[in-house]
Amino acid sequence: MDRATRTSLFLFLIFHSDVDAANKRIRDRRPCKQLVFFFHDILYNGNNAKNATSAIIGAPAWANLTIMAGQSHFGDLVVFDDPITMDNNLHSKPVGRAQGFYIYDKKDVFTAWLGFSFVFNSTQHTGSLNFAGADPLMNKTRDISVIGGTGDFFMARGIATLMTDSFEGEVYFRLRTDIKLYECW
Repeated sequence: MDRATRTSLFLFLIFHSDVDAANKRIRDRRPCKQLVFFFHDILYNGNNAKNATSAIIGAPAWANLTIMAGQSHFGDLVVFDDPITMDNNLHSKPVGRAQGFYIYDKKDVFTAWLGFSFVFNSTQHTGSLNFAGADPLMNKTRDISVIGGTGDFFMARGIATLMTDSFEGEVYFRLRTDIKLYECW
């Protein structure tokens, strides 16, 4: 074997072993923190201004701002400021607020894109966790990315599994959010 072939083989083996080690670390990693929260969304429907925690702020030309557009709500943009609780009871003491938006982004399938933060105000947690990703609503569980945080969750990253825990027509839904953080500082 000439020198160039030996060098190439050596570099290949080093690279290959580093890639295998990195892949094994990722597969074997366990979350550094696991949390479960519920957030409760009450959509403004023209009659519930006192209790509403979300509102349609953008709608296609054929829709309006108090009734969801069409069958898949395509084109609706909803902003929300929902209470976060430790259990599934809307009337439990909130530990923070889920603040952000969702956009119904497909004409033929009931799906949305989410961008929001959990802003905590309890003695148990301070700071925020930030989330973004597609939400195929018809799936029983959906994963979205945890893309950062502040305070107790400084620079946290991980995955949040969403599950629609309850809904009442188009006015109320509750999401169970199982959070697994893989980067904790």
